Amino acid sequence: MTFPLLGQVEVGGLTVPEAEKKIGGLLEKGGYVRKAQVNLIVSQVASAQVSVLGMVNRPGRYPLEGGKRGVMDMLAQAGGFNADGGDTVTLVRNRNGQVTKTVVDVVDIVRNGAMDKDMELAPGDVIYAERSPHFYIYGEVQRPGSFRLERQMTVAQALAVGGGLTPRGTERGTRIKRRNGDGSMHVVDAKADDLVQTDDVIYIKESWF
Repeated sequence: MTFPLLGQVEVGGLTVPEAEKKIGGLLEKGGYVRKAQVNLIVSQVASAQVSVLGMVNRPGRYPLEGGKRGVMDMLAQAGGFNADGGDTVTLVRNRNGQVTKTVVDVVDIVRNGAMDKDMELAPGDVIYAERSPHFYIYGEVQRPGSFRLERQMTVAQALAVGGGLTPRGTERGTRIKRRNGDGSMHVVDAKADDLVQTDDVIYIKESWF
């Protein structure tokens, strides 16, 4: 900050009382004032902001006000997840030049009351609300297409989301095209109680009888 007589004074990282004491000491040391009494009033903390991006209703930069703030508080400030939002957010933090990424499971925190898993924020942090995972179903189903993948969803539940079988459809021989870690695809013979994974492509066959 700029202060009369002293010019530029470094006060970053100091509390208000610490900054007042530092400026007072500099005034006394410089011979400007014998017993300095300095009062600072912070009108706005422009640098104390967090960015909330991704699948939220009001993305943008939000101030860290009122003491400690967590991911849940800031997500609420941004209006929560929008229609495309998933269950998790990624928190990107830079601490002493080290950038870290942490996934915060918002649904788990709410359902289990696990507020200890909330993450405390600092200026410059970035919260990215992830898009909800999807799966695809086609073939002999009433409503083929892409749908939101819910937690622990089975093939039978995915079929129900797709409107169920057409009159010609059968659950026998259901197959899933699934992507490997290297990006290649492989085919899985699926059972009704198998769990569906993100980006699975489920194919419902036609019955021959």
